[in-house]
Amino acid sequence: MGRLMSRPLVCVTLSGYTVDEVLKDAAVATAAGADLVEVRLDLLWAREKEIDPSANSAEEDSNDDSRGPKYVPPELVSQPLESVDLNSTLDSLKQGIDLPVVLTCRPERQGGYYPGEEAQRIEVLSSAISSGVSWVDLELDIVAESRKPLVESAKGKTKIIASSHSDESPPSSSEILQDVEDSSDMGDIVKLCYNTSGRGDGLRLFEASWDLKETDYDYAIMGSGWGGDWTRIHAPLLGQAMVYATMEKGFHLSRQGRINASDLQTAWKLLEYD
Repeated sequence: MGRLMSRPLVCVTLSGYTVDEVLKDAAVATAAGADLVEVRLDLLWAREKEIDPSANSAEEDSNDDSRGPKYVPPELVSQPLESVDLNSTLDSLKQGIDLPVVLTCRPERQGGYYPGEEAQRIEVLSSAISSGVSWVDLELDIVAESRKPLVESAKGKTKIIASSHSDESPPSSSEILQDVEDSSDMGDIVKLCYNTSGRGDGLRLFEASWDLKETDYDYAIMGSGWGGDWTRIHAPLLGQAMVYATMEKGFHLSRQGRINASDLQTAWKLLEYD
């Protein structure tokens, strides 16, 4: 049982709220050496809310501890369902991205932005699979009667990432291990992401991954806050099958548990994981 230390797949989650923006980021990710890219289809139904510059200045002036521009995450506004031509979008993505693609349409219940009903979202995922995409992300909490047809249609042509994005802190390492074991037959890779807020949470994810490397499960475990990037940085040591990265840059990434793809590969070289 278990596996020798090997380089995980590096999946870059693409930025952008339009097809053109996504395709530009895909080209940058390809040049950076990504193994595959994730397209968040749900973000095509979102736009950044315009911010009043005067309100921003007032907030910065009132912050005595400010040592430079403060990162403010964008506030997203949902767009009408009819604003996206899904078939045209899928064709453009297929023709414009050379790397293998993970298509994801994250629901609001797991931090996504798809504005429609669940039945409509399932149709989006079905269309994604029908397009012949390499990978599709199917949340673990999709009801069985909806998930089963998607799995059947993907069989033999599209690999599945069985995912869960929790807004709660990581449970114990043994519970995480049990969750991966229980979900291992629901996809080719089990992806678990928790809300992390510091060293203790990061250590729980690290410990769970360390225990999982003695198994034959394929998994990707990470956090969405402080300490959430530890399992990404040490992914080769921990036997992770896939690591999610971004082409974004900035100190805010570590606070969000994320990491730039080029920085990730530099870290692996410095740690002699490569």
